[in-house]
Amino acid sequence: MTGRRALGRRFGWLWASFAVSSYGTGLGFGAFSLIAVLVLHSGPAQVAALAAVGRAVGAVVAVPLGPWVEFRRKRPVMVAMDVTRFLALMSVPAAFALGLLGFVQLLVVSVVVAAADIAFRAAGGAYLKALVPPGDLLVANSRFESTTWSATMIGPPLGGAATGLFGPVATLVADAVSYLLSALGLSAIGGSEQPPPARTGGSRLRARDLLEGWRHILTHPTLRPLFLNAIVVNGLIMASEPLLAVLLLGHLGFAPWQYGLVFAAPCVGGLVGSRVARRLAARFGQHKVMRTAGALRACWPLPLAFVQPGVPGMALVIAVQLGLVTCCGIFNPVLATYRLDHTDPERTARTLAAWSISSSLAIAALTAAWGLLAALTGTRSAIAAAGVLLLATPLLLPRRADAPRGSGEQERAAGRT
Repeated sequence: MTGRRALGRRFGWLWASFAVSSYGTGLGFGAFSLIAVLVLHSGPAQVAALAAVGRAVGAVVAVPLGPWVEFRRKRPVMVAMDVTRFLALMSVPAAFALGLLGFVQLLVVSVVVAAADIAFRAAGGAYLKALVPPGDLLVANSRFESTTWSATMIGPPLGGAATGLFGPVATLVADAVSYLLSALGLSAIGGSEQPPPARTGGSRLRARDLLEGWRHILTHPTLRPLFLNAIVVNGLIMASEPLLAVLLLGHLGFAPWQYGLVFAAPCVGGLVGSRVARRLAARFGQHKVMRTAGALRACWPLPLAFVQPGVPGMALVIAVQLGLVTCCGIFNPVLATYRLDHTDPERTARTLAAWSISSSLAIAALTAAWGLLAALTGTRSAIAAAGVLLLATPLLLPRRADAPRGSGEQERAAGRT
């Protein structure tokens, strides 16, 4: 049995910053919707608009941020995005304290946070690629993935308790402070950073710069099907979440603690999946792991359309979510590593930004479409339709591996962890 792989002090600060912001996001999960309902007394249409419009408009705003991030040093961009999110979120409790908080402000803040999220992820992926040796990228991404799932498992229940004790604005403050702490952690990394790539054709932003990320994805024989698969799968899964909330909390009478439990407990599968992902990739290869885990994650959601009330219903949801989350825990870090391996450093930020923007737009569009479908056909029918469509998504996965230079060395290195 081998020991834990050390990735150095600088990665340790990066991971710590990621962890503190992830737990802050977990604590603040659903805070915008709760503030809209409990403080502003907004209706269902406004709450849905807050979720969908904020994500979609934030993605559109982020389109020029990909090239902007590409041609700048990445760590200062990450710090700036953390500070931006801190200030945007803190404007909400400040306005609340002054009695000035309104729905429009919530919508604007959600747009700013969504755009900053995309820019941060683009800069973070490019910075990680430069910071960590190629053979350790899967190790690093697996650690980020396990942190995400542990924050998802622990944060929302604690956030729900804090909301009950202190109100929904308090959890938003905790989320904001986590971004400030993340910015301080990133500043403590120290060391030098490689100069950003030089922009050809002067300093003026060109259409080619805006579209370069999509061009790279859509012309790459393996990234293209992975991209299409990822945005469709994520969109259908996320589009079903509001409908599941209506079904479980409304139609089936689940208590809020039961609803939280059936989604928090299965996150242990994400921890397990992220822990074994690099070993599976070392043994079977990244391509086979992505195809297998990607196909298996599509098989789980359909039974959610048939969930019943009481303990049997809770058991079914937990089992389904456990299987889904475990497969995602394996698939996600391997995909993240594969995407970095197959993207040149001079276009990494634009590629990651294009991927995130497309995913956000797909989620927003499918969430709106499935809300309309549920209104026309019923909640269970809409959930079943998403489950049936998910069964077809493995057809989008690439059939052949397109190994990057040095991939064998990278997989052998992953196997030593």
